[in-house]
Amino acid sequence: MPPSSRPTSNRSIDPKHETPGHFAWAVPVMRAGYAGRGLVYLLVASASLWSIWHGGDAEGTAEAMGGLRGFLGTAVLVLIALGMFAYAAWRAVDSIWDLEDYGNTAKGLIARAGMIATGLVHLGLGLLAITVLLGRSEGLGKTDLANRLLASPAGQTAMGTAGALTLAAGGYYLYKAWTEGYRSHLKGNPTTLHLNLVLKAGMAANGAATGIIGLLMVQAAAFASRSQAGGLGTAFDWLQDRTYGQLLVTFLCIGLLGFALVCFVNAAWRIVPKADDRGIPSLRDLSDART
Repeated sequence: MPPSSRPTSNRSIDPKHETPGHFAWAVPVMRAGYAGRGLVYLLVASASLWSIWHGGDAEGTAEAMGGLRGFLGTAVLVLIALGMFAYAAWRAVDSIWDLEDYGNTAKGLIARAGMIATGLVHLGLGLLAITVLLGRSEGLGKTDLANRLLASPAGQTAMGTAGALTLAAGGYYLYKAWTEGYRSHLKGNPTTLHLNLVLKAGMAANGAATGIIGLLMVQAAAFASRSQAGGLGTAFDWLQDRTYGQLLVTFLCIGLLGFALVCFVNAAWRIVPKADDRGIPSLRDLSDART
């Protein structure tokens, strides 16, 4: 084979040699996905705060979606469903083609595997929105999936594994908040710079909520207690039973509003290196330049 033909062959099999812009089609999918994700957290946090303000309890995702009514509620559910499907597609594409340059090291491969897992979770949220739209959300309470899993063969082991992974994900979000690692994925501009403290608090709040969900899943697997496992609603219930529980739940909901903002900021300014964003100054670059 002539030497001049080898680079072309390498580019065809190695995504690292794809020309900038080759994956530009994925950027609108990514932005729609993060916008839909932000809408979910905005809905759950705001619905919970409204309920708490009126003497009720914080609501989980299924309860918050089920409370939407009328044309506006239908429109929100449609947007959530589309956004969740877009986010699931984005996570799959990002993982397979490594659009954000995580690499093939052990750390990078773990991060890319995590993308597939989070994509599947959000695909489930999209399907949940569809079931609510179709009026078939009865019985989709906060522990329904846990009940089915624990009742299946090897369900406790599966629940324990899922719980451990969820707990690890919560720790990872807290780590990103502490180190401000999210800054490397955001474009540096005056808006992202001024919002950095809010973004950090929102990332930490999501880490706390995710960690609680993972902890409860592990406990449910260990004690075969179906009432302990679930999503955000179960995490709210668990916090509610602690000392100053109502205050803790309120602070967590306010923090999740911050995480909704994190998602919307990612929708607007997330950097995708292999989609014409390579070399764009990040929020970390801008922050470091000012120190």
